[in-house]
Amino acid sequence: MTTPRWEPRRLSAVAVELPEGVTPPGTRGRILLSALRLFAEYGFHGTSIRDLAGATGINSATLYAHFPAKEHVLAELVLLGHAELHQRLQQALVEAPPGPAAQLAALVRAQVGAHADFPLLALVANAELHALSPERAAPALALREQSRELGLRVLRLGVAQGVFRVADPLLAATAIGSMGMQVAHWFGPDQPYTRDQVADTYAGFALQLAGAVVAAPEPAPKTARTSGTTPVKKG
Repeated sequence: MTTPRWEPRRLSAVAVELPEGVTPPGTRGRILLSALRLFAEYGFHGTSIRDLAGATGINSATLYAHFPAKEHVLAELVLLGHAELHQRLQQALVEAPPGPAAQLAALVRAQVGAHADFPLLALVANAELHALSPERAAPALALREQSRELGLRVLRLGVAQGVFRVADPLLAATAIGSMGMQVAHWFGPDQPYTRDQVADTYAGFALQLAGAVVAAPEPAPKTARTSGTTPVKKG
């Protein structure tokens, strides 16, 4: 296997896209896609209103007619990213076989899938969240906490049932979640792995980290995007 070439610019390797059905029609949707590209490459503070308007093909006044401020554009992207992940995690638990080991593996696969399918959205939703005011960040933070609780609940159940042997479920949940978040920083079509290979391998890593004392569940069925959502449209 050849060593992947290091590529510092994520935009050269992955598509600028949002989940199916969430992009508003017309100019508002074009603003969001332009913002996703610019925020991912230059950061929120490194992108000006003029940059954003120019990338969308409009003037600043038109942009303000759709979003009161640049922060509102970021807030919508951050919320979209957290909502997509939370929906996938919830669906993964519903569809997972019974038992904490299978449920933990399903959660990790869902998280990896979300970060592999929409890496730029995940990067912006996580790395630029700090740029939002507490009021604008609150809806996304609430979803983040709910997502964290899903994994923590499964870990604690596994410990209570003797399926997992981990001294601190909270730290284990944090480590597992952080591992999955990093997928958005490197995974793309230029890598020598499929997204299902990464998802299955990370699920195994998570079970090892949790000290699982049962065999790992079978890999999830291989699909183009094992997410429970319809295929996305390219931006």
